[in-house]
Amino acid sequence: LRLVAVLRAVLEGEKAAVLKRDHHLPLSFHRRQEELKFGVGLQRLQHRVREIQALRDSPTAEGPGRDGAKQSPVAGAPQELPTLILEAVKELEAIKQQVLKRIQIWKRQQQLAGNGAVFEENLAPLQKRCEDLVEVYFQLQQQVMAAGTELGPELLPRLLERFNEVLSSLVKR
Repeated sequence: LRLVAVLRAVLEGEKAAVLKRDHHLPLSFHRRQEELKFGVGLQRLQHRVREIQALRDSPTAEGPGRDGAKQSPVAGAPQELPTLILEAVKELEAIKQQVLKRIQIWKRQQQLAGNGAVFEENLAPLQKRCEDLVEVYFQLQQQVMAAGTELGPELLPRLLERFNEVLSSLVKR
């Protein structure tokens, strides 16, 4: 994540320099920037899902490990799991917003095409984004359902409601 922060700072500096020089950026630059943001966000979310899986799979009580040695309990695992899941859901919602924004841009470009503007009719990148998002959505939802007892009776219904909102907002658009 530090590397991402450093890379982001460098890119923001370069963007500021280009904007200062040219006062505008070509549409292809914005599209590529958006694709990179989505890709990084999706990778971050996939990493969170893997972290949740690893935390759930790790032993939470002392006992013999794979090599027969005693393993210490995972410190703070019961408190860490809900935190990780909440962070992952927050990232899922952020990525959903990026997908919805891209859908709105596509709709606007389609409208402008009616007035003679150039329009990229290829829906494959947008479809790929939606498919990737839904795939991670279901992976995260599986982790939440599997960890239902660990999350408690208050948190689980709220998470399921947030999941339903994410999916329904994608379907409605």
